Amino acid sequence: MSLRPLVIGNWKMNGTPAGATSLGSQIAVALQGSSVRVDAALCPPYPLLAPLASGLATGRVDLGAQDVSLHPDGAFTGEVSARLLADLGCRWVIVGHSERRSLCGEDSQTVASKAVVALNAGLQPVVCVGESLEERERGATEAVIAAQLAPLGEFLHQAGAKAVIAYEPVWAIGTGRSASPEQAGQVHAFIRARLASRGINTSALRILYGGSVKPDNAASLFAVSGIDGGLIGGASLKADDFVAICLAAAAARASS
Repeated sequence: MSLRPLVIGNWKMNGTPAGATSLGSQIAVALQGSSVRVDAALCPPYPLLAPLASGLATGRVDLGAQDVSLHPDGAFTGEVSARLLADLGCRWVIVGHSERRSLCGEDSQTVASKAVVALNAGLQPVVCVGESLEERERGATEAVIAAQLAPLGEFLHQAGAKAVIAYEPVWAIGTGRSASPEQAGQVHAFIRARLASRGINTSALRILYGGSVKPDNAASLFAVSGIDGGLIGGASLKADDFVAICLAAAAARASS
């Protein structure tokens, strides 16, 4: 089963209302041709969702969020529910990004619960997994990722073809370093094998690579079998770079 590649931009805590509208519009216009066979989305900070939605209105780029609350509503100051995100027009939501895990103390069970909450609200969660440099250097990559995947059974069985996993080696996020195509391919293959052993239909599962993906390394990464697109950080803040990465993903899939 050949899945359409998916490229998602994570703006993190960057951008302005006017800039979000302009950047979104540039990207949407560049990708609106029917010949561009790639799914694309942008995930800005919460206050920029509405301005970005305005910029994306004329194109084929989806709106997404960077996180979601476990709670449907109520006295949870600072939280944003899945229902509110859906009402704002979001299709995608990132859960379990390494910065949420390390800075906000989210464990893998919390991440799995958020994925189910988001899915039940009609959103498509992108669940992040990945190891630190210290974990890789001591040979614990597979053990760490297996533990992060372990609580996801309910979500993956429920989500089916809507499931997306993003492998983001923590040591490659925002550092300028990227996993080699061989390193990324090995971990993607491990994730598929691990989930297949638990009865997950991995032919309907997209696994993205994230970690300092740029126009100059995107083609070599996306050419690896089993890499279905990317979760893009800094390069998604530049229209030309993000579009180039999307086109690289589409070209890689077309030639496979």
